[in-house]
Amino acid sequence: GPLNTGTIREAIMIDAEVLERYRTARRVAVITGAGISHESGIPTFRGPDGFWRKFPAHELATPRAFARNPALVWEWYNWRRGICARAVPNAAHQIVARMEEEERDFLLITQNVDNLHRRANSRAIIEIHGSIFRARCSECHHKFTLEYDPERDAVDAHMDEAVDFDTYRSEHSQDSLPHCERCGALARPDIVWFGESYDQALLGQALDFLTATQFVMVIGTSGMVPIPVYLTQHAVQHGAYAVDVNPDESDLTAIVQASIRMAAGIALPAFWEQAHAR
Repeated sequence: GPLNTGTIREAIMIDAEVLERYRTARRVAVITGAGISHESGIPTFRGPDGFWRKFPAHELATPRAFARNPALVWEWYNWRRGICARAVPNAAHQIVARMEEEERDFLLITQNVDNLHRRANSRAIIEIHGSIFRARCSECHHKFTLEYDPERDAVDAHMDEAVDFDTYRSEHSQDSLPHCERCGALARPDIVWFGESYDQALLGQALDFLTATQFVMVIGTSGMVPIPVYLTQHAVQHGAYAVDVNPDESDLTAIVQASIRMAAGIALPAFWEQAHAR
């Protein structure tokens, strides 16, 4: 039958030191990856759920793919935007938002592009990989919002059909693709693609905050993308106490002082209740 999360939560004991470090921290950072959103039904694009029209994600999320076939890349992002828009923030997103409401300095750094943190009311947030709900001009770099469009961003009935990169291009006009509101040039998703560098201003902001943070919680990152490891290492080297929330071990295990080996949607409500129990 369905899990009674209340009973499970009582059985989960979060380590006393983790709770104490959180309670006494003046500045808290949270770093999130695909795992937290996977619990809301968003594919991680690794393994078998990483394919769309026979293409693996790493062949579509590149500047080269976009230059070669912007229509195909946009179609993939439209399909993904639909998935993100129809998903709902889970208990872990809600707790991260509540952590921000407490009387202390707080910053959320997310690798996720799905907007679920904002929908859970997180506001002090750095989207280090961009957002699927924004586009950016390929010429003048102006950024603008792309609202969810149920018709355009519909469930893809053809997602298992192979397509040829180049014939697909000739059959689809670029006129229907997002164009810059300012200069009219073709726009691209406002996403950091494979092989692209991070926005240095955002990365600098994140590193500055982590330099003086007492407590860092890293949630649902596989360590496949090096950035959470790099950020966590930076914080720990500057004196932070770091906790990894993940059902599996990863490259972070060796860096952090504590690990909570369970799904974030179960771990975070237990952590929150116990941190506030008196």
